[in-house]
Amino acid sequence: MTRDLTGKRVAFLQTEGVEQAELEQPLRAVRDAGAEVELIDIRDGETQAFHHLDKGDTFPVDRTVGEARAEDYDGLVLPGGVANPDQLRGDADAVAFVRAFVESGKPVGVICHGPWTLVEAGVLRGRTITSWPTLRTDIENAGGTWVDEQVHVDQGIVSSRKPDDLPAFCAKVVEELAEGVHERRQAA
Repeated sequence: MTRDLTGKRVAFLQTEGVEQAELEQPLRAVRDAGAEVELIDIRDGETQAFHHLDKGDTFPVDRTVGEARAEDYDGLVLPGGVANPDQLRGDADAVAFVRAFVESGKPVGVICHGPWTLVEAGVLRGRTITSWPTLRTDIENAGGTWVDEQVHVDQGIVSSRKPDDLPAFCAKVVEELAEGVHERRQAA
């Protein structure tokens, strides 16, 4: 079933080293469903994508994370790649941007190594997500529960492990964006 995202604005937060397939396929799925998309980076200009370790295409940046405000978007997608989230988690504006989305209950899609930014934002305590397997310890140390599933949803956070999971990930991200804001978690 196709979900209509007409009128929704979705931020894609990435920087140099983003895995191209994990950017392009969700981007296409969200746009095809009718959403307006903005590519957000920690730097202005273009984002250099990669096919694992080989350079891929570049993508024009619409706005820097320092200029972006979470309240201006209906959802967030965090593509993977190893270098991409490692740089994002070291940028205070990127971490605050991600934290604002999760705290607001807006849908967040995250794949592969993307959860490193969620770990840094301190938003995984009591949540269950999946990721590239090597992030398991980081997620558990951040208070989350790691599962080995193609796609997992926990209160609006859609997570997947790797590029092979992209069809299921893209479908679930579009579904969660169509559903909209989730109730905030109650304090434990």
